[in-house]
Amino acid sequence: MINDHPKVKFGKTGVLIINLGTPDSTSWFDIRKYLKEFLSDKRVIEVNPLIWQIILNLFILTFRPSKTAKAYKEIWMKEENISPLLYYTKKQSEKLSKQISNDDVIVDFAMRYGNPSIRDKISKLHNQGCENLVILPLYPQYAAPTTATVCDEVYRTLMKMRWQPSLKIIPHYESNPLYIDALVNSINEKLKKISWKPDLIIASYHGVPKKYFDKGDPYHCYCHKTTRLISEKFKLIEIKTTFQSRFGPDEWLKPYTDKTLENLPKEGKKNILIICPGFASDCVETLEEILIQGKESFMDSGGENFDMIPCLNDNDDHIILLRKLIEKAIL
Repeated sequence: MINDHPKVKFGKTGVLIINLGTPDSTSWFDIRKYLKEFLSDKRVIEVNPLIWQIILNLFILTFRPSKTAKAYKEIWMKEENISPLLYYTKKQSEKLSKQISNDDVIVDFAMRYGNPSIRDKISKLHNQGCENLVILPLYPQYAAPTTATVCDEVYRTLMKMRWQPSLKIIPHYESNPLYIDALVNSINEKLKKISWKPDLIIASYHGVPKKYFDKGDPYHCYCHKTTRLISEKFKLIEIKTTFQSRFGPDEWLKPYTDKTLENLPKEGKKNILIICPGFASDCVETLEEILIQGKESFMDSGGENFDMIPCLNDNDDHIILLRKLIEKAIL
């Protein structure tokens, strides 16, 4: 009978902001589990899958978790017992939920690797009656190993569902005026807090293998575009683009951030400010790789002053940018 049909929720729009991901804890097991998922992604590692799985399981997942765990322990938020990336992504979601004053819109967050997963959050939104789905990958500069793999996982999740929502994916926003203004404002805020003048500002982006660029990935161009637009708004100090976090023996996008930091004091640039525009939230790559390792390397090479501008995190400027991107997508 018609009256026996279960009540179905409907009419809602789900917004899912998605960041890279994080291990559940700093334990060796959780780090290994996270690295296995991340490094098994064929868009991240473009190597023959059979050969790569042997290398990954016999060597990398045997030795690398200990090194990675040490890095995460340096930046882990002990009071909250979560990583900074998870903390700030959650904060972004909460603030967006309050600012998007539409009862038919539900804002949530997910991680491409680790928890909470894209699959689980899409299922949750479905159960809340979301017939429309808006995805916001938190990567300002598009790259296949970042934005595209988020899309892959969203599509894979929907392929397994009998019910499917309408779908809209918000594109890269490397040149959005609100994004550029937010970065410029963050530079100015940091300059007010330091007592020295930088000789150079480094804009450090996560690197990718050069062969990805040679195959047509536009990421390199988008990074330089962001730096150029910041420089046009901020002309007091030179801004230089570099690339960090390389992995393995292949050549990656250059110049490398770590090598640049080692060489700058020899060039007479001993006062350095660094910003990481490609990261929506502070994470192990910014807090441990740059603010700890990068600073140590720079100072050991003869540097005098070094500081890092925090990522946009849950700053008001950043929330306004994300809200505008979302509102444009749900109109």
